[in-house]
Amino acid sequence: MLIDCGLAPEELERRLGNLGVAPSSLAAILVTHEHDDHAGHAYAFAAAHGIALCMTHGTRAALEEAGKANRGVRVTFIRGGLEFPVDGLSVRPFTVPHDAREPVQFVVSDGARRLGVLTDLGASTAHVEAMLSGIDALVLECNHDLDLLWAGDYPKWLKKRIASPFGHLDNGASQRLLAALDRSRLQHVIAAHLSQQNNRPPLARAALARALGCADEWVGIATQEEGFGWRDLR
Repeated sequence: MLIDCGLAPEELERRLGNLGVAPSSLAAILVTHEHDDHAGHAYAFAAAHGIALCMTHGTRAALEEAGKANRGVRVTFIRGGLEFPVDGLSVRPFTVPHDAREPVQFVVSDGARRLGVLTDLGASTAHVEAMLSGIDALVLECNHDLDLLWAGDYPKWLKKRIASPFGHLDNGASQRLLAALDRSRLQHVIAAHLSQQNNRPPLARAALARALGCADEWVGIATQEEGFGWRDLR
């Protein structure tokens, strides 16, 4: 399955090809929310390859209002807290605070191992931490460094939006979230959704390594250019 689809179809096909994945092999595209970098090409890619979309009613409504929904694509509606199956895997969406219509993030499980994906939220909650405790692998937003954000060139309104409780996690907030989890089964942590203007990979790595008590190099980084490679879960 694919989580989110903000890349142009040609670029996404290239990246999937680098991982040895044919688009036709995807069972579903899970959409977290309607923002362009997560759903801007979801309908086009799904239509081109005959893939079903899974999203909340709020996300679908927002995409329709923006003229980005194609009624020829099959959509499965999901809701935070209600688990659903995709090709032998179990997917549990959970609600997060973000400035979107009805945003969710996901925990995916094969029954023995659990992967958490958490991007695009302004603050952690007890619910988020409960959903992610005891997972085996985590892709975690480290969007910005607060000092870089406030010293940067973004307009003031955008800085406030990013740093708000409905914006994005900074490195320190991600560190605190990770420290609050049950990490006893954790095999992989990937820092993701890093701003090119307002963050640096060494800063994100160091923050998460402090929470884990590990060497900085153990923390993976998802780059905007290539993402990251396959990881195995034992």
